[in-house]
Amino acid sequence: MPISKIVNGGLAASGIPSGGIIQVQRTQFTGTNSVTCTTGTDIVMTDLTVNITPQSASSVIKLEGMVNGEWNNNAGIYQTVLFFYRDTTKLSAPTAGNRNVGVSLFFSSYNSTDTASTAEGSAAFQYYDTPNTTSQITYKIGMHTSQGGNPILYLNRTVTDSDSDAFERFISFISATEIAG
Repeated sequence: MPISKIVNGGLAASGIPSGGIIQVQRTQFTGTNSVTCTTGTDIVMTDLTVNITPQSASSVIKLEGMVNGEWNNNAGIYQTVLFFYRDTTKLSAPTAGNRNVGVSLFFSSYNSTDTASTAEGSAAFQYYDTPNTTSQITYKIGMHTSQGGNPILYLNRTVTDSDSDAFERFISFISATEIAG
């Protein structure tokens, strides 16, 4: 295929066949943080955001996220969903009555003998968005819990986080891949 346009040293979106990757933007969070969830409220995980400016309004944006950590209240893992935001728009399963809707939930490996020292929360999930714009978009990972008591997710760490090989550390990320439409 002949190259039709070069833009800023790269191939323009118009020269990439449908389904081809135009660009990838990512945020990989290697630090730690605590994320307090307000029961019954959608929240943004501020460490997991990424900006992308689509080159074409017909592009599809493939979103990928991975969230790892441990809850201060082990029931939080069972009643929490994860999703994406496009700026302030929630991207998730459609609203269904009073149900807690998202894209994914946490996978559990909780062991009650390892409370506060072995992380039980992990989620890897994807979503395909069609934003129909060439303006910059900020994508974020969001979370909603119906667990009472405003549970805390210790992002990329265990609750206790002692300096010992029995206390794990992790990496979480969000990425946005522009795919030619």
